[in-house]
Amino acid sequence: MILRDILSPFYVWKRAFEKPYSINTLSEARPGSPRYRGFHQNDIDKCIGCGTCAEICQNATIDMVPVKETTDGDSGLRPRVDYGRCCWCALCVDICPTGSLTMSNAYSWVEEGLDLDVRETYCYIPGYDPKPWDAEELGYRKPEGFELLALERIPMPHLSSGERKNSFVEMVKGYSRELAIGEADRCIQCGICTATCPAHMNIPGYIKAIREDNIAEGLKILYETNPLPGVCGRVCTRRCEDVCALSHRGDAISIRWLKRYLSDCVEAAKYRGIMRQEIIPRDKSVAIIGAGPGGLSAAYYLALQGYKVEVFEQKPAAGGMLRYGIPEYRLPYDKLDKDIDYIVSLGVKLHLNTCIGKDITFDEIYRRFDSVFISTGLFEPYRIGIQGDDHPRVVTGLKLLSDVTEGVPVSLGQKVVVVGGGNVAMDAARTALRLGSEVTVLYRRREVDMPADREEIEEAHEENVRFIFQGIPVELLELPDERLQMAYARAEMVDQGDGKRPQPIPIEGSREILEADTVIAAIGQGMNFLWMEGEARANIKFGKWNIEADRWGQTTDNKVFIGGDMFNRTADAITAIADGHRSARAIDKLLSDNK
Repeated sequence: MILRDILSPFYVWKRAFEKPYSINTLSEARPGSPRYRGFHQNDIDKCIGCGTCAEICQNATIDMVPVKETTDGDSGLRPRVDYGRCCWCALCVDICPTGSLTMSNAYSWVEEGLDLDVRETYCYIPGYDPKPWDAEELGYRKPEGFELLALERIPMPHLSSGERKNSFVEMVKGYSRELAIGEADRCIQCGICTATCPAHMNIPGYIKAIREDNIAEGLKILYETNPLPGVCGRVCTRRCEDVCALSHRGDAISIRWLKRYLSDCVEAAKYRGIMRQEIIPRDKSVAIIGAGPGGLSAAYYLALQGYKVEVFEQKPAAGGMLRYGIPEYRLPYDKLDKDIDYIVSLGVKLHLNTCIGKDITFDEIYRRFDSVFISTGLFEPYRIGIQGDDHPRVVTGLKLLSDVTEGVPVSLGQKVVVVGGGNVAMDAARTALRLGSEVTVLYRRREVDMPADREEIEEAHEENVRFIFQGIPVELLELPDERLQMAYARAEMVDQGDGKRPQPIPIEGSREILEADTVIAAIGQGMNFLWMEGEARANIKFGKWNIEADRWGQTTDNKVFIGGDMFNRTADAITAIADGHRSARAIDKLLSDNK
């Protein structure tokens, strides 16, 4: 026992003879400790509304409510917190993928005139409903270095640049079962990706199937919205990954590679058994012009509805730009054929080597079928537009890629210059490299402005493709030894104001020279409607660049629909697939209503 224990009772008895008084502590500020877990704060612009906070909350404290318009990468929802249920555990803060959610150190909240609806009173949307603690800097933040999420992507095995640059063997090896499940386990199932995907694939659904090692279920989910999963698992532009919630603080989920894993896991012979799709035949027929991703997608969904579907394709094999515009080291033909063969197995009839306007007229197709879907893609390459670009040693990127696909002998010479910065330019450059040429890419803007897939640009760098940026072709001359001399001007990027894209402007007197055995033009491509002649064309209205159509792809002739690059100009496979699916639904409605 200490002396204080002996004296304390006497100290209390001293108070017994004093006049009663109150100690004023209620009106004095009583701030929480610096890291106290008080009421929530949310940076509402940093938040993407993924709902991970609500998902992890064990007390069902958080509801996601709409507060703004939905945009790419943002659900438009924000967390609404019910302080009648919150236990201040801060798991919501620790899990937040963007780091937008924090907690102030404020814990005192007094409401005057409180009515009976206490629950409604003590609910608010942090960052949206103004609160006194919004600007408080103290409070709980996720500790540095502490992560509930796995932010690093499981690397995809690749061939080395040395192995791949002399070969057309597929360069991406694919995930093993263990790697795929590990990568799928990183997904927080927020679904932000689904809204951004043009086909609105159920991405969280098939990733969950991978995590549960349920390959059959995953395959069925893929085919709900995409009948070319093996293709998209390799060459999709993966806008879904651009908006992945994890990409705000780490690496996006490898959504494309996980899709590829699912389709690669199932042998073609097992597709019918897994899918078990019952088809009830109908007496209506649909013609599809173009066997690219848009046409094949429409064919698949219309065949499932029981329609007689016939596809007319000018080339000797189906696939369109997937086959004739993408090199085999990125998309092997057997993988493309696997997807196509399953579509054909549903009863779709392919007419290959059939040129509309030559082998059959558009009028005849129009008359024979109850509806027509057109998705011919963009196969008319643009010229460079300078003096000398009609020289025989100037070829287009599409011609080169098509020749390689068809096995046509190609001789490019030692030095090749590729003009352009899109995916066709990258594919042409890397194909020329594999054919033994030294390749230089000339692009009129900066590298950051290149429309090509970032991955393709990086891989081209790794394979020693040389780049010249901000170079504008001026003229092409033939040298005495039959080689070509390309003059180009250096360009400066000039701001156009109002958020417009800076324009490359030639710098006066900056003329420089490149010599080449072959110049490859890859600056874009357009459409050709010369095949669409006759009476059937009369009701179809043409705009400045393409055919006019509504959001379902229905043209001014209600039995004719369009899709793919000729409709939306985004020039990627997944958008064309979405177009085909969308128009198939519209055609089904049209033909069902016309019974």
